Amino acid sequence: MDELLPLLITFIAGISTVIGSVFIFIKPKNINNYIGTSLAFSASIMLLLSITELIPEGFIYLEYKYNFLTATIILFGMIFIGNFLSKTINKKIIQYQEINSSLYRVGVLSMAILMLHNLPEGILTYVSSVIDLKLGLKYAVAIMLHNIPEGIAIAVPIYYATKNKRKAVKATFISGLSEPLGACFAWIFLRNYIDNLIISIILLFVAGLMISISINDIFEEANKYSRKSIIIGITLASILFIINCIVF
Repeated sequence: MDELLPLLITFIAGISTVIGSVFIFIKPKNINNYIGTSLAFSASIMLLLSITELIPEGFIYLEYKYNFLTATIILFGMIFIGNFLSKTINKKIIQYQEINSSLYRVGVLSMAILMLHNLPEGILTYVSSVIDLKLGLKYAVAIMLHNIPEGIAIAVPIYYATKNKRKAVKATFISGLSEPLGACFAWIFLRNYIDNLIISIILLFVAGLMISISINDIFEEANKYSRKSIIIGITLASILFIINCIVF
C-alpha cells in the first residue's frame, strides 16, 4: 500500500495533461487568433516554468555540491544538449510526419518533448511521495497546474491540423502516461540509486528541452496565427499567472 499510493498520485498528476484537450471543444469566432493565443499561452508557461522552477532547483544543488562556475558549465551544457535533442527530434518528425503541416508538427513535437519531460517528473513525484506524502501531494498539484497548458500545446495544434478530436485527446493521454511510467521505472529500478545530483542534472536537461521547443517551435507557430501584440499580451498574462502561482 505504501508503494501504490505514490504511484496513484503520480498517475493522476500525469493524466491531468488530458485536461488541456478540453480547449479543442471550444468553438471560437476567430480560429486563427484562438490557435495563436493557445500556443502562446502554453509556450509561455513552459518557458517560465523552466526558468523559475527547473533551472533554479537544479542549479542550487550543483552550486552547493561543487561551485558556481562548475554549476554554470553544467547548466549551459544541459541546455545545449536539450536544445540539440529537440532539434534532432524535430528533424525526424519533419522526415516522417504523416501530415504535411507545420501546425501538426508542432503538436507531435510537443508530445515527444513533453513525454521526455514527464518521465523525470514522474520519478520526482513518486520519490517525493514515498519520502513524504504531503510533499508528494504538493508536488503533484504543482505538476497538474502546468500539465494543463502542456496538454494545450499538444491537443490544439494536432486537432486544428487534422480536425480529429480523438487523435488530439489520445496524444495528450499518451504524453501523460509517461509520468506514471517514470514512477514505475523508479519503483522497480531506481529507488535505491536516485540522488540529488542525478535529479539536478535531469531538471536542467528537461529545462533545455522545454526552452528550445517553446522559443524555436511553439512561439514561432503562434506568430503565424496571431498578431505580435496579442502574443505579447498573452505572454505578459502568463507571467502574472506564474507569479501568482509562486506567491500563493
